Amino acid sequence: MTPETRLPVAIDAMGGDKAPAEIVAGAIRARDELGVPIVLVGRPDELGDVAGLPVIAASEVIAMDADPGKSVRTMKDSSLVRAAEAVRDGKACAMVSAGNTGATMASALLRMKRLPGVYRPAIATPIPCPGADVPTVLLDAGANAECSPEWLVQFAQMGAVYARHRYGIDQPRVGLLSIGEEPTKGSPLVKETHQLLAEGSWAEASGGTFVGNVEGRDIMSPDVDVVVTDGFTGNVVLKTLEGGMKALVKAILGAFDADDATRAAGDVLFPALLPLYAQLDPDNTGGALLLGLNGPCIISHGSSSATAVVNAVKVAVELVDADLVGAIGRTIRPEPAE
Repeated sequence: MTPETRLPVAIDAMGGDKAPAEIVAGAIRARDELGVPIVLVGRPDELGDVAGLPVIAASEVIAMDADPGKSVRTMKDSSLVRAAEAVRDGKACAMVSAGNTGATMASALLRMKRLPGVYRPAIATPIPCPGADVPTVLLDAGANAECSPEWLVQFAQMGAVYARHRYGIDQPRVGLLSIGEEPTKGSPLVKETHQLLAEGSWAEASGGTFVGNVEGRDIMSPDVDVVVTDGFTGNVVLKTLEGGMKALVKAILGAFDADDATRAAGDVLFPALLPLYAQLDPDNTGGALLLGLNGPCIISHGSSSATAVVNAVKVAVELVDADLVGAIGRTIRPEPAE
């Protein structure tokens, strides 16, 4: 798809801790730096100078702490709902939001709908692996707190397709998150899912290969490309990693500022550490993708800066150009009616 024929990316201008100022700034940068058409969705009188970007008016805003399901059902003129409708109606190629995660998922699901054959959508989050060229894809990172083995197998399929189309991995290695590498370890859900994944039939269409159970320590390693788990566990893992990395960075900065000697050491080490910091910075990942819907939905973290918005738009365009939605649709086939 060329820039001349590409539909705009719909950005929820009202979503996120720094909305609308940082979101609008990021949208303008995305247009100017990436050459991507953008349409903002929100309250026109609160957006400030949009530098000529078109705006889809939406009078309501779903708060970060609002009940997702109730808000989406009752606030039909919210920026999240209108952004999802723009994708559904062919006015945008993808949507991006740093707002309420649950409401973003609900809006996208209710308006875009699931692809035929998809049991449940799943949040695919790229987890950086220091020293590696590509991250590990973790899913589900929070869309489905309770899952069945069949759902997890389908997450493995979608995750493998995602890894192939976004990161160019010919045969993604898929691991099942557990408390041990042995097939006999884990909860009943993990054990049943392991049996299904080990059979291998799921991999024929997706191109993935099952490498068995993996543990939490393997997620930020180059030993696996896709890690599958239920949404409850996945979200706990994600938040634990985020908190751990923040604590580590804070501790390192504190150590470098302890006295004159450590400050001098910091001056020497900082240039070498900056690439690692950039790799771990959430603003540079571009956000997570809600897989399994009839349209791309990028979920950015709540404190997204303008840089995060630019990277989220970049991810959205890459996935649109790679026809990820079509690839998943060709992989996940509806079960024949009895």
